[in-house]
Amino acid sequence: MLDEIHQRKNPITKRTMALPTLAPTRLLTPEEVSHAKTGITRLIDGLQTAILGQQDLIDRVVTCLLARGHLLLEGLPGLGKTELVKSLSSLLGLQFRRVQFTPDLLPSDIVGAPILQEVSGTRKLVFHQGPIFANLVLADEINRATPKTQAALLEALQERRVTVMGESHQLPFPFFVLATQNPIELEGTYPLPEAQVDRFMFKINVQSVSTEVLQQIIMTRKQGVPPELQVAVSGQDLNQLFEFVDRVHLPEAVSNYIARLVSATHPDRADSPEPVRKFVKFGSSPRAAIALASSARAAALIAGKPNVGFAEVRRVAPNVLGHRLILDYSARMEGWTTGKIVDTLLTAVPEVAKAIPDDIAKN
Repeated sequence: MLDEIHQRKNPITKRTMALPTLAPTRLLTPEEVSHAKTGITRLIDGLQTAILGQQDLIDRVVTCLLARGHLLLEGLPGLGKTELVKSLSSLLGLQFRRVQFTPDLLPSDIVGAPILQEVSGTRKLVFHQGPIFANLVLADEINRATPKTQAALLEALQERRVTVMGESHQLPFPFFVLATQNPIELEGTYPLPEAQVDRFMFKINVQSVSTEVLQQIIMTRKQGVPPELQVAVSGQDLNQLFEFVDRVHLPEAVSNYIARLVSATHPDRADSPEPVRKFVKFGSSPRAAIALASSARAAALIAGKPNVGFAEVRRVAPNVLGHRLILDYSARMEGWTTGKIVDTLLTAVPEVAKAIPDDIAKN
């Protein structure tokens, strides 16, 4: 009787809370995978026409694009970072804006500002959009701007909107920020804070090309001008590719591998590799796990696969995890870099959580 009265007063005590379940996603058909592969190949071929000798760079840029992530490019001047972004906008037919970051750049120079003007006989503040209101925004030499100006991008990178004087303005869809920074010039630069670096899905170090590619550039590019490019993937096709990426199947075993990989970046975990516990000060956030899953789906679709395998996770992990690890001061003294830490993680963390029993493995 007392239990019955208690249940009427506190009905929630006897109620079991069920976890929310997602609606099953329709798997990709072979025809859809083939159709997506054709469009992606056109895009990659177009980029290879404009940017010579950077096959791996192009593949990773397209992977990040299809995963709907922002990209941070780091490399020496003159390696084609800006031309890569311009070529990408031409091939996709997207609205492109370039912002040259300098120490005197203000947040309003990027997001826009309200301007007093006359409307219907009365003066009022009217918001004028800044260059960030474009599909593809090149933030050139982003580390030259002051922290205040860099912070103006935080909301745009994560929420895809900007807020000015308490009023939010939605950015166009799709919206991508591709930022570049020069690693050798330290005077007059402001390193990106960890919170902002974490907003970029990929960080890619742009390398120099070979002697043969340099000769090809000299022979075919007068004044360094690339050939004109036509639209290879329309806006409708791009939206369809986004849908296909979302429908790439992520097996439970692979998602478990991603979770264990990100968890192993934290030095306070008992199962983390010894170099992580010794040299890593702060590990990756849950945003890194989400980025790994999204970019692995995109990598699988580029490879013509309807599902994600361990190979796709291992391929995108260096670009997703490398810039999200904060190393202890002793790491540099002993020659450890974030790239070396990620390589250690990929070696130490097994793809399958538990070893398969010998009697089953033999059958």
